[in-house]
Amino acid sequence: MKTFDLTHRLAAEALGTALLVAAVVGSGIMAARLSGGNDALALLCNTLATGAMLVVIITIFAPVSGAHFNPAVSLVMLIRGELHRREALAYILVQIAGGCLGALFAHVMFGLSPLQLGTTVRTGWPQWLAEFVATFGLLMTILGCVRFKPEAVAFAVGLYITSAYWFTASTSFANPAVTIARSLSNTFAGIAPGDAPGFIVAEILGALAAAGLAGWLFARP
Repeated sequence: MKTFDLTHRLAAEALGTALLVAAVVGSGIMAARLSGGNDALALLCNTLATGAMLVVIITIFAPVSGAHFNPAVSLVMLIRGELHRREALAYILVQIAGGCLGALFAHVMFGLSPLQLGTTVRTGWPQWLAEFVATFGLLMTILGCVRFKPEAVAFAVGLYITSAYWFTASTSFANPAVTIARSLSNTFAGIAPGDAPGFIVAEILGALAAAGLAGWLFARP
């Protein structure tokens, strides 16, 4: 397989993360408008769009960049020796930038102010624990598939996030870049900027815990 240069890989990471956030924020706006105030229905619509987008972007961008779209994933790949430090830093920066642009374009598509700040309060130990669990499970899904069934990563991740939207109290952000981008959206998917750091710390801790456990559990005999 031909290896893509860093410029192509960074472009794939930025575009993929932008599309992911556009799906999260845009479907949240659409769902809120059409659900008639039914939050459960709005969340279901938001969930389906996000899970479907993950399957698509992982399928098309994985051969280019590995389809991380998530600083927590890039951090774990750095720890595993699959990214150099400079590459990991570049991945994380473009993921954050791409995510913020995705939120901006979602706002513009729906006729909203492109620049805004979230106001939805999402904080406290239950929410932080939920983000730890969500990110831990996401990384275990990825690392398990990479070890045993690489061709299943796209569908496994899409299905995991679809499920985690509903079994976690935080609705499974599980991604520091997405968390930052959602703090710039005062919509159904938004989060207050002051609450984002707690989510990000929990996400990183969950990713590190998964890296440690997967390194032992999935080790080759």
